[in-house]
Amino acid sequence: MFNSKRVVLAHFWLAFAAFGVALLLGAWQMIVRSPFHPWLKHPELYYRSVTEHGTVMGYVFPTLIAMGFGYAVTELALKRPLVGLRWAWAGFLLVLVGAVTASVPVAMGLASVLYTFYPPMIANAFYYIGVVLVVVGSWIWVALMGINMASVAGAYLWGWTAVGAAIEVLFQILPVALGLRTTIDSGLARTFFSWTLHAIVYFWLMPAYIAYYTIIPRAIGGRLYSDSMARISFILFLVVSMPIGMHHLFADPHVGSGFKFLHSVFTGLVTVPTLLTIFTISASVEIAARLRGGKGTFGWLKALPWDNPMMLAVAFSFVMLGFGGAGGIINMSYQLDSTVHNTQWITGHFHLIFAGAIVTMYFVIAYDLWPHLTGRAVTSLKLMRLQLWLWFIGMIVTTFPWHYVGLLGMPRRMAFYDYTDPQIAAQAIWVAMSAVGGLILVCSAILFFVILYQTQRGPRVAPAEYRFATAVHEPKTLPVALNSFGLWVALMIGLTVVNYGYPIGQLMSHPETSVPAVPIGGPR
Repeated sequence: MFNSKRVVLAHFWLAFAAFGVALLLGAWQMIVRSPFHPWLKHPELYYRSVTEHGTVMGYVFPTLIAMGFGYAVTELALKRPLVGLRWAWAGFLLVLVGAVTASVPVAMGLASVLYTFYPPMIANAFYYIGVVLVVVGSWIWVALMGINMASVAGAYLWGWTAVGAAIEVLFQILPVALGLRTTIDSGLARTFFSWTLHAIVYFWLMPAYIAYYTIIPRAIGGRLYSDSMARISFILFLVVSMPIGMHHLFADPHVGSGFKFLHSVFTGLVTVPTLLTIFTISASVEIAARLRGGKGTFGWLKALPWDNPMMLAVAFSFVMLGFGGAGGIINMSYQLDSTVHNTQWITGHFHLIFAGAIVTMYFVIAYDLWPHLTGRAVTSLKLMRLQLWLWFIGMIVTTFPWHYVGLLGMPRRMAFYDYTDPQIAAQAIWVAMSAVGGLILVCSAILFFVILYQTQRGPRVAPAEYRFATAVHEPKTLPVALNSFGLWVALMIGLTVVNYGYPIGQLMSHPETSVPAVPIGGPR
């Protein structure tokens, strides 16, 4: 009996509903920035929209996906009843209440600080209280995953990386927002947020990587190439994705160059588990092709089940991960970052990674789980393929122009651009192209909702027993290091302390760096 089915469905439906709203806001922002809208120039509304879009896409949507997927894995894949079902509902309600609490002041124009908070700008206190509730709800999930031993690497990573932003909000920002202080040390605040800022990306990635290893090989009729490589990849993400956030602070004067360089080195190391994953999953895909009769060095590519939406999804996800990851290597370079810092290049990079590679795999998770959650068959394979093609095309059309205009120096997070200026007039066509890409993405999302709705109203079926992909060579025994987390969690915490301890201590010992807070939406 799948006892947690309702709580999983609640998480997924709320996640995708929030995703739909945020996607519409993002598409509107692209139209506002484009040359299509000479009559619409309202920066204040634009920044409200950017804040809501980033908050939902950065905190609410991926958190709910990770939570729902973790609960589903417990019962479907591990064949165990979920321990703590009532706590799972409590966590869900906290995320729901937190999302609404944070969104209201944003809609009222009292919290246009973007999802990175941007001190010394200070939003209405309820915005931060809402974000805190979302994080506390997610920490309940972290505890439940540890108890149930499901999705543990992703849970522990999130539980630790969220500490940085939590410290910033609870001890620096909220006292100012509540009127207890009038100044804030913005350099220290940005350093605490950098603790969370990049490692959160790997929290977003974890459900996608679980899907790569456990869903894709089985869904396309193959086997996982290596169980050990899968374990090593997740271990490496847990350890090396934490001490890298300061590569976002290369232009920040508050942090010394030595620690910036150290974080740049660790950012380079985080490419290792990604490359391991690309190799392992590509080998797993080749196994599926050869089991279908594929021959030759490259001839097996024709034997792949390209009519299977799961095959399309992993191919599209890897292409976008490749381009996005290549851009990320530029961003983490201590020398090259200055060229693209705070330009549209950055926007293109992280949208390719998150909205492209990761969200595509969130679609895969939904398609794979929906028959088990609803007891109804997914029959719209043609629509699924069309939806995935539209998402891939829309993401490429959206992000490639952003990379190009970023190289030309176009700043990010601008409400609009004056294309009558001859210095940027030639960029108008590329920005217009990205807006068209945004509309294609909206069409894809509409199709996605149609498919899920049709499935829930489709014929009842008794789905086959849910299982994860099996490895070509199932391990008979495992080294303790590859089957436990104690060593790796200790390394994760230790490296964080080493890489952040001194800069944070140095900034805390110089309170004179505090600056007056800037309330958003008027005085309180």
